[in-house]
Amino acid sequence: MSAAAADALARMSVEAGQRVRAERRRRRWTMRKLADLAGVALAVVHRVEAGHVATLETYARLATALGLRPDLLLSDPRARAANRQGGEDIVHAAMGELEARLLAAPGRTIAIDEPYQHYQFAGRADVLVVDREERNLFHIENRTQFPNLQDAAGSWNAKRQYLAREMAERYGIGPNGWRSITHTMACLWSA
Repeated sequence: MSAAAADALARMSVEAGQRVRAERRRRRWTMRKLADLAGVALAVVHRVEAGHVATLETYARLATALGLRPDLLLSDPRARAANRQGGEDIVHAAMGELEARLLAAPGRTIAIDEPYQHYQFAGRADVLVVDREERNLFHIENRTQFPNLQDAAGSWNAKRQYLAREMAERYGIGPNGWRSITHTMACLWSA
């Protein structure tokens, strides 16, 4: 392996480990809980978070357990940096952070940009508030742009149909399901 390839692999491993650790801590999970949910040994989680190289399967298991989408990008880093600058919607991101702060309370799990999949349909919930004890689910879909109203409505309806069922399974809500499910769309026009 060339020195450049070894250096790139080391950087990727450190970045992946930092992302896994940050998401695990955000969820207030122990390393043991993540290891159990991912089906890997506790030592593997320690090594990944420390920036050691792991297999693609290990990264995929950890990402899936954390609700992250594993990405492998083989691209020119200069092109990635240019694309990132134009694709960010800071108003949308700020809405989610503010809503999460305002809705946080003891006994509630707050998730921002929570991925889920129902068979072939995959989506992301902008903000989820889960109260396991009360069996309540509150979902906020944030919108700052409407380039295509039909696409926005279709996405909204698909989330209303599939999200609650998938989240009940993920969060271990019993056979009676949710007591209360609320879906709302928050719209803030930004230029």
